Amino acid sequence: MGTLNERNGLLFLDFRYKGCRCREYTKLEDNKANRARAAKLLKKIEAEIVLDTFDYGKYFPNSKRKAQFAEIEERKWSAKKYFDAPSSPRFEEFAKTWMAEKKVEWSKSHYLEVEGILKKYLYPTFGNKKISAIKKSQILQFRSILAKVPGRKNGSLSASRINHIMTPLRVLLNEAADRYDFASLWKNIKALKVGRTEVDPFSLAEVDKFLKHVPADYFAYYVTRFFTGMRTGEIDGLMWDEVDLENKTITVKQAYTRGEISSLKTEGSYRVINLIDKVVDALRSTTRM
Repeated sequence: MGTLNERNGLLFLDFRYKGCRCREYTKLEDNKANRARAAKLLKKIEAEIVLDTFDYGKYFPNSKRKAQFAEIEERKWSAKKYFDAPSSPRFEEFAKTWMAEKKVEWSKSHYLEVEGILKKYLYPTFGNKKISAIKKSQILQFRSILAKVPGRKNGSLSASRINHIMTPLRVLLNEAADRYDFASLWKNIKALKVGRTEVDPFSLAEVDKFLKHVPADYFAYYVTRFFTGMRTGEIDGLMWDEVDLENKTITVKQAYTRGEISSLKTEGSYRVINLIDKVVDALRSTTRM
């Protein structure tokens, strides 16, 4: 049974939880009213301990013991959920099933991109683990390891790239939890903060200088790129029947990626672009070649 004590004029609670003696200090001065208040709190804590509903961090968010008991609870909870979902498959097995289902709705480029993340990062780490038994601590450890992986420019992977790698893991865990009736460990795991990207576009003078030196065969291509804002895949997949030189428009409705023509990712990508005379003249010169 817990006790209420005083030290340096302030009250503290002395009780046992999970075999440990716990002393948690309050900011309450030792007087009759505060003793009654603290005693009521202690009684409530002991009742929740008996009912196995006590959340240490809820009552003592700044306590050094909070992390200790949170880890104990996570191990206990993870083990229980493992056996609560006996039919759940291993991570790689479920991922391959999920990928087969998604293949009919994803573009080829997106499918290959996700498949690449699975093969390079997720299968080596989680492939043989039962998907219902993957722990939150393992997810966070995996993310911290990614932060040390070399990036393209001799630095480490960017926060944006790490978030991109973590997304299929999050979706897979949540999808498996729904199908096999276990609680996903993806709780309170926030995406890494991505810094603002500094954009340094060419000035008009730089664009003009570039166009003066570009080979004639690519002149119209680069004029269109510079003055329409079209993405690489969009302009590479552009067909003449989507170009209306009389009305000075281009209709964007497809893209060329990974060796094939594909639909655009979002509805907002389907659009009509009004052309300036410089682009119209460049495209007309191409039709006369």
